[in-house]
Amino acid sequence: MTGLDLIVSFVSAARHASFARAARELGLSPSAVAKNIARLEAQLGMRLFHRTTRQVTLSQEGEDIYARCQRILEDVESLEAAATDARSGTRGTLRIDMPLTYGRQVVLPVLMNLMARHPELKIDARFSDHVVDIVKEGLDAAVRIGPLADSSLVGREFDQQFICTYASRAYLARHGEPGSPAELTKHTCVLFRMPSSGRDRPWQFCSGKRNFSLMPESGMRLGDGEALIQAAAAGLGLVQTPTYLAEHEVKRGRLVEILQKYRPSPLPISLVYPSHRHIPLRVRALADALAERGSPRKRYMRMTASGRVLP
Repeated sequence: MTGLDLIVSFVSAARHASFARAARELGLSPSAVAKNIARLEAQLGMRLFHRTTRQVTLSQEGEDIYARCQRILEDVESLEAAATDARSGTRGTLRIDMPLTYGRQVVLPVLMNLMARHPELKIDARFSDHVVDIVKEGLDAAVRIGPLADSSLVGREFDQQFICTYASRAYLARHGEPGSPAELTKHTCVLFRMPSSGRDRPWQFCSGKRNFSLMPESGMRLGDGEALIQAAAAGLGLVQTPTYLAEHEVKRGRLVEILQKYRPSPLPISLVYPSHRHIPLRVRALADALAERGSPRKRYMRMTASGRVLP
């Protein structure tokens, strides 16, 4: 029986608040778990649990030792994972979650290229606009748009999302171009209805250093970003959308950006993964590939309002 075995029994019992549940998890008898914990208490010279006939709870000293033992096991897990990576290279299954449209248009081509470079790598990609718990779902990583709210995740920014306002040339020929957000009341706007909440997404603008939002009047609401672009290209109204959605139609000359000087501040786009885990080679390979591809928003920002790409 090693010291690590004693720690494993203690951490499992503390996590489940039960010797019996720890025994089932570890494939041991409850008495074996109890003996392991008793040995650890004897070695440390302190009582780790308060025991009653109905439950076991951590003592004050036990809570401190529990946190330290968790870190020990995480370090051991990371060491084992690093050794496996060193032997096997970039292989295994990369499980990743990403926003629906951005993932399909921007991340998926990177994943396909990554598989071509690493034939033993497999991909399990989920496309959803709902934020999921990547640890609970057993995922390696996720792509997130916006500031990170979960402190248990580490993020590596590789792009930025710009939100811009667009119109077709035909629409502008008929109705003219608004000079400021205040003039949107004189125009037809097509709104994006967010599938996650069922609400219309407000339009975002920036004047000087002040960011502000407004909700234009609209006779058309669409719950799909690509449908929004199609409606704008058909001249049905003004739209506000991320640049990666509009880029193709801008290059074709079907859409032009308007209200450029009111463009809102960009949002970071990051690859996130659990902070307490060893970073597998497959995740590091994806992070490097995303960084290497270059930012599509930098290419896009070279476009003029006329849709021409500058040399």
